[in-house]
Amino acid sequence: MLIGLRPLQEAIQAGSEIDKVLIQRGLQGDIIHETKLLIQQHDIPYQYVPQEKLNSITSKNHQGIIAFVSPITFGNFENIIAGVFGKGETPLLLMLDGVTDVRNFGSICRNAECMGAHAVLVPEKGSAQINEEAIKTSAGALYNIPVCKIKSILHAIETLQHNGIRVVACSEKTRKELYEIDMTLPTCIILGSEESGISADALRKSDEIVRIPMRGKTSSLNVSVASGIILYEIVRQQELRVPNSKS
Repeated sequence: MLIGLRPLQEAIQAGSEIDKVLIQRGLQGDIIHETKLLIQQHDIPYQYVPQEKLNSITSKNHQGIIAFVSPITFGNFENIIAGVFGKGETPLLLMLDGVTDVRNFGSICRNAECMGAHAVLVPEKGSAQINEEAIKTSAGALYNIPVCKIKSILHAIETLQHNGIRVVACSEKTRKELYEIDMTLPTCIILGSEESGISADALRKSDEIVRIPMRGKTSSLNVSVASGIILYEIVRQQELRVPNSKS
């Protein structure tokens, strides 16, 4: 966490990964104006909040601004895709739409890394903060799998499709079940929050919508558990496609 105007300016100019900036509403002055321009020039997400919000985060003299420094370096998903294709591998990515719970995010990244996914895509705004708790929940997987920030989910979907990657949304709003489609193709899985699910626009843009088959009375799964089930099915199908070297 960075507190104060000058420390934030120095961190941005030094190339630190700034995850988010909170700015006190109504703050005026040359230094704050200069800092805002710097934030905007580097496309850093920021939010205006009341002074009480900042005071609840720290008792130190914050000068009306608090920034959160990411413990990881974010990747560029287009470069990652090119690198995966260049190695002759089949791209497998996850995209999270509105997953804000830190523990769920950490668990999803752990599942993704364990199952060989190449990257996790998250929107710049409305996503879980990547902090010590997320790192801990991921069991360190966040240091081993690229996380890529995207400005627009819809634009990211179009970019993926343009690169030959099928986009598969996981939602209960369909009858098609997970095992009914070929998961050995280049694929990006979209998962939504437990509260609101995947946005209607993202569902419309997706190439396929599938659901996890469930036989009990409970109608939904925790999103991190769902990610594990989906990734396992992908790995299962991939393993069936690989010839048995012992035969």
